[in-house]
Order: sequence, then C-alpha cells, then structure tokens
Amino acid sequence: MRFSVPFRSGLVAITLMASLTGCDENKSNTVVPAPPEVGVVTLAPLRVAITTDLPGRTTPYRVADVRPQVGGVILRRMFTEGSEVKAGQQLYQIDPATYQAAYDSARASLARAEATLQSTSLLVRRYRPLVAANAVGKQDYDNAVASAQQADADVASGKAMVETAHINLVYTKVLSPITGRIGRSSVTEGALVTTGQATVLATVQELDPIYVDVTQSSTEMLRLQRELDDGHLQKVDDGQAATRLILEDGSEYSEPGKLLFSEVTVDSGTGSITLRAVFPNPKRLLLPGMFVHARVEEGVSEQAILVPQQGVTRNQRGEPTALVVGGSDNKVELRTLKVDRVIGDKWLVTDGLKAGDRVIVEGLQKVKPGIPVRTVATGNAARPQPGAAPLAR
Repeated sequence: MRFSVPFRSGLVAITLMASLTGCDENKSNTVVPAPPEVGVVTLAPLRVAITTDLPGRTTPYRVADVRPQVGGVILRRMFTEGSEVKAGQQLYQIDPATYQAAYDSARASLARAEATLQSTSLLVRRYRPLVAANAVGKQDYDNAVASAQQADADVASGKAMVETAHINLVYTKVLSPITGRIGRSSVTEGALVTTGQATVLATVQELDPIYVDVTQSSTEMLRLQRELDDGHLQKVDDGQAATRLILEDGSEYSEPGKLLFSEVTVDSGTGSITLRAVFPNPKRLLLPGMFVHARVEEGVSEQAILVPQQGVTRNQRGEPTALVVGGSDNKVELRTLKVDRVIGDKWLVTDGLKAGDRVIVEGLQKVKPGIPVRTVATGNAARPQPGAAPLAR
C-alpha cells in the first residue's frame, strides 16, 4: 500500500506529539524525596566534677595479733569470738601459780635485803664517831661502810626482781592491746602456750574507721597533674580529695571518705601508685579484704562537653566519630573525636566537638556525610550524670 507524502508527514507529526505528551506525564509523576529526619542533641558546656573509679581492697585501721608474753596453761578464755573488745580488756587467763610464787619470793628477798641494809647503816652511824676518837679501827669502819653499800645494792636488785616478777604475774592476764573486733581463738582452755610463739592466740582489728587501698597507673597520675597545671581542671577543694565507695554488689556506700595520701614510689612491676583513703564504718558494713571501687574526685572541669554514647561510633581504625548537622543547609558532617572517659551514659569529649554543635543521636542508620537532613531535638540533652553532676557556681 502506498501513502501520499502529505499523509506520511501528518503521521510523523502525530507520533512526535504523542512522544512529547508521554515525557510530560513522566516528569509530572517524578517525586523528589524529603530529607530524612534525625534526632539531635545541641551541646552545651557543663561544669562537672571529674571522677575516677579505682579498684582496691579494704584494710583495717589498726591490727593487733595477740600473743602470750609468758608461758603456761590457758585456764580461761574470756571473750566471745567475733565480738567487740575494748583496749585493756582481759582475753585469756594463764595459770598464775608459778608466777605468784616467784613474785612472793622476790618480795621476801627484797625484805631481807632491806633488813640487811638497815643493820649495816646503823653500824656505820655507830662507828663514825668512834673512829674519830680512835676507839674503832679505820679498817673496821671501812668494812662497815662497804657492807652498807653492798646492802643498798642488794635492795635495788631486790626491787628490780620484784618488779619483774610482778610484770610476769600481770602478763598471765592476756589483755587486748586495742579496741576493735576480735576474730576466732586459736587455742582453748588447757592449751599450753609459750613466750614468743609463732601462733597468735587471736587477732583484734579496728574497723571504724577503715582504710581502702586503691591503685592508679602512673600514666593517669601524670595526665591528671598536667591538666591541673594547665588549668583544664581545678581542685575540688584545698583539703583532701572527696571519695565515694562502690561496693561489690554495685551499690554506693552511704558514708563519704577522704583521700589521705599517695605512695611516693611507683611499683616497678605494675607501673601503678597506691592511694589510701579512709572511710567511717560505724555499722561495720565494711570488712577487711572486701573488693571495692573508690570513686575519687580528681578535680573540676569548667567547660566539659558531654555527648550521649549512642551518638559516638567507631571507624575502621577504632577512632571515635560522631555525625554532626552543620550550617544553615543542615548537611551531615563526620567528625573524628578524642574522648577521655565515660561519665554516666555520656562520653567526655576533649577534641572534635564544641558548644553549639548538633550531634545526631537518633536515625544514624538513615544518613551519611554530605546529605541534608531535618533535625528534631531529643530528650538526651546533656544533664547531670551519676558521679559527675554539674556543680553550682
């Protein structure tokens, strides 16, 4: 079939018009996606106390091992194991019979020496005028004087022997050297004990107050000192650093303590320094040997930047990063951070973020650097954290 030229031209025109109409319809059906919505936290500087949790163990304030100072047979035990005892309270009674006899003998010897001294002293007084009149020989007088001096020395020796015998007699009463809680007894009635024996009869420990010995690495100590010198941190006060205690079950001990001193030598094996804190222990809740964590207030940061942990991730090199909404175009930026420690549920950031930055904490999986977003404020704004609450100015 043949078509005329005018007919073919019209057909081409109709085809072109249909094609153009289809393109216009496709353009009208194209929808530009809206920017994803993310939750952000606007950072603000806070004045917070910088704390460090350090592991350690409790140790008694004072410890006394009770040992016998004289030998003999234990007649009585005069305390209840695990009870509180006072300084000077009698704990044991050692058989005093032989020591009582020695004391009585020493007193008798002293009395004899004193009688001899009296006799010789009278003889010397009697001879003194006679020797001047040549009625008594000089040699007899000298012998009387020497005898009196010897009797005087015997009296002094006798007094020392009486005192020694009395001390040994007193030592048959084994007394508590300190006030504290006494542990189990290693001997019972009828046991034979000796002077200087290695086995202790019992141990008394003073538990109120109680020490907590913790360790801190020398690296952390240097960092802390450097920040204090630079002014990034300020001391909490001029006195001892305040300290709180975290018990083995995770609860916080009700009584605050204070840091007493730090060791002057770094342990060559562990590279750590020992710190000692003291805590009141009126209820005897803390017992020697308990594993605890001491929360030491190192100083105060005046311009701390805290970021919720869910807003901080790690890149392939393990560096902490955060996505920040920047500028008026609301485009996402990737920031590499330097973080110091966790405070509550937030990271303390020392570099990479500043006050006023909007950090994405919700919807991270929907965005990537360079794309615009719509921001919504979340309830994760920086707020007081356990152990590092903002301090009132």
